[in-house]
Amino acid sequence: MSELAERVAPAAPAAPELLALGDDALIAAQRLAEWVSRAPTLEEDVALANIALDQLGAARLLLATAGDEDELAYLRDDHGFRNCLLVELPPGPARGDLDFGWTMAWLLMLSAAQLLRYTDLAADGDEPAAGIGAKAVKESTYHLDHARQWTVRLGGGTEQSRRRVQEALDGLWPYSHELTEGIRDRWLALVEPVLAEAGLTRPADRWRPDGGRAGRHTEHLSYLLAEMQSLHRAHPGAQW
Repeated sequence: MSELAERVAPAAPAAPELLALGDDALIAAQRLAEWVSRAPTLEEDVALANIALDQLGAARLLLATAGDEDELAYLRDDHGFRNCLLVELPPGPARGDLDFGWTMAWLLMLSAAQLLRYTDLAADGDEPAAGIGAKAVKESTYHLDHARQWTVRLGGGTEQSRRRVQEALDGLWPYSHELTEGIRDRWLALVEPVLAEAGLTRPADRWRPDGGRAGRHTEHLSYLLAEMQSLHRAHPGAQW
């Protein structure tokens, strides 16, 4: 094993789960940050920036528990990341798009799963992971409510807004299976009432892309990491 691999290897029995949760939050933070200065309203710009910061804060705590947070964030290539595929998808049906309905459907799915994962972590009683889970539960509850409100608003809005958020759900739904492995029924109990309230149709369960937890990712993660890691890699060991 190389020196770098030894430094970024999980350090505790619980580290693989914490690493996956931390990677989900880290990549989600990066995706949400793409909305800064481009959200549909100033209020929503601030809201998405705050949710991104919440995700980043959770990621730092989780990665610091699993190993060295900076090395885990900046010195792994895409095959070393254990995030689910959903979080690395760009914020629109095609790379370069910024689709608000897509992001709200994405956040609804993600925040419901994170709320359940963090609730389980908080109940585990293993510190410091339980403390991280307890803090993150509060934040995820807000994230889920924010996504719920917008999903209902878009689903019950104009014909165009309802069509676009439904198309987003249809496109994202296959990725929800990897996201919710082991918690699927509980997750559906959170998500399905929102879809019903919004007048949206739950997509059928068909193909189920996966591999993110094993380090097999879409090309989108490579582009995201190239941007996220560029400064650290250009100035290794720099002190700020």
